[in-house]
Amino acid sequence: MSQSSELERGTHGKAIAVERLRHAIVQGEVAPGQRLVESELVEQFEVTRGSVRAAIDELVAEGLIERIHNRGARVRSVSHEQAVEILECRKVLEGLIAAKAATRITPADADRLREYSTRLSAAVREGELMKYSALNHEMHAVLREIAGQETAADLIGRLNAQIVRHQFQLSLRPGRPQVSLGEHLAIVDAVVAGDPDAAEQAMRDHLDSVISALGRNA
Repeated sequence: MSQSSELERGTHGKAIAVERLRHAIVQGEVAPGQRLVESELVEQFEVTRGSVRAAIDELVAEGLIERIHNRGARVRSVSHEQAVEILECRKVLEGLIAAKAATRITPADADRLREYSTRLSAAVREGELMKYSALNHEMHAVLREIAGQETAADLIGRLNAQIVRHQFQLSLRPGRPQVSLGEHLAIVDAVVAGDPDAAEQAMRDHLDSVISALGRNA
């Protein structure tokens, strides 16, 4: 950044800092427990120190960052026990999303979900685990879009961000994608069939499976 560059400030500066810092944490560009140095973030994001501080405050509220007395802020480390608690909360919210999606499904939505089933199956068959993981996240996002339950979707987004590393490690475990695929196909089938009870149960079964698998990885 040149000395003549103007730093972004105010609401816009904060939005830039929040987006980039959240992305860095979720993508693993900064490690759990890593201290956040405000002067470095100012230089990196080209925003004012006030914008950086406001962004940190927002991400503290989201549970991604924690402040340590007299030591500044650092990326929050989520323990195995905390990850399980988050997944238990997600199970309820994701079950609601699946049920809502089943009541709002349109023929076009059904085609989209069936396409994800096809692509997920192909990714597992071809051993493309990173692609499968990405498609998995996309499919859940599509379900939230179809459901139209913005409050649940927002809460799920906040919870997911806190355990992204646990989920990523689990997705690469040998044999896990094959198990997960069957669970996702069952969710899609129930939603496409317009059966909210079956959709909610399929989603809850899936999250129970994730919790069980995470427990074996503790």
